[in-house]
Amino acid sequence: MQQLLEEIKRLCAAGKIVWTNHVFVRMMQRGIEREDVKAGIMNGEIIENYPDAYPYPSCLLLSLNIAGKPLHIVCGITDTELWIVTAYRPDPAEWEPDFKTRKGGKI
Repeated sequence: MQQLLEEIKRLCAAGKIVWTNHVFVRMMQRGIEREDVKAGIMNGEIIENYPDAYPYPSCLLLSLNIAGKPLHIVCGITDTELWIVTAYRPDPAEWEPDFKTRKGGKI
């Protein structure tokens, strides 16, 4: 997964990000800024991998946002673009304290 993470960071640093209308609406509802997402990608780690996701292989990243709070980012990746699917603050009721492990082990 390290190679995948490096590719995600490379695309982010190169500005090859596709922001969908859906993610903008969700980010606005949740008070999440684009800079939080970009910083989260550059400093995050992959905690779940979805290689068979449609339309692109995707993964879930965990990072601390600019304010130091946990942030989850779901992104899809192509050979040339990084698609931001959604970003949210993980709910402590659904995640273990490390915010890497789902309670009950469910995906």
